Amino acid sequence: MKNKCKNKRGFTLVEIMAVIIIIGLLAAIGAVNFLGQTDKARVTTTKANLKMLHNAVAQFKMDTGRYPTEEEGLKVLIEAPTDVQGYQSGGYIDSTELPKDAWGYEFIYLDHPESGKPYAIVSYGADGEEGGEEYDADLYSTDAQ
Repeated sequence: MKNKCKNKRGFTLVEIMAVIIIIGLLAAIGAVNFLGQTDKARVTTTKANLKMLHNAVAQFKMDTGRYPTEEEGLKVLIEAPTDVQGYQSGGYIDSTELPKDAWGYEFIYLDHPESGKPYAIVSYGADGEEGGEEYDADLYSTDAQ
């Protein structure tokens, strides 16, 4: 019976620590890769929403003969202004609320921005503030593909 106990072998503390460290490193690498994909997906989603809102404003212009003012903003896409004719019943987006960008911030409507276009819709990116680089960079509907 004593021989059976001598032949049993377990893991040493060093072996267990090595396995835990390897698992931790693999988890860290996976988390970094996952977070990078999440940011890319947010940018893609925001660009898609910018394009949709840009097209909705263009449709509003075609129906009513004018662009929204900055004071009216994007609200005209879901609520008819009192001074227009030809407003599409039900509004110009398939929602009763205006969408937000992928970071939870409201889109900004600009009437005659610096680009020289009649209007632009802006997301200020991950930080929610004007300017920035990488994922904090501003996204414009006039640039959305």
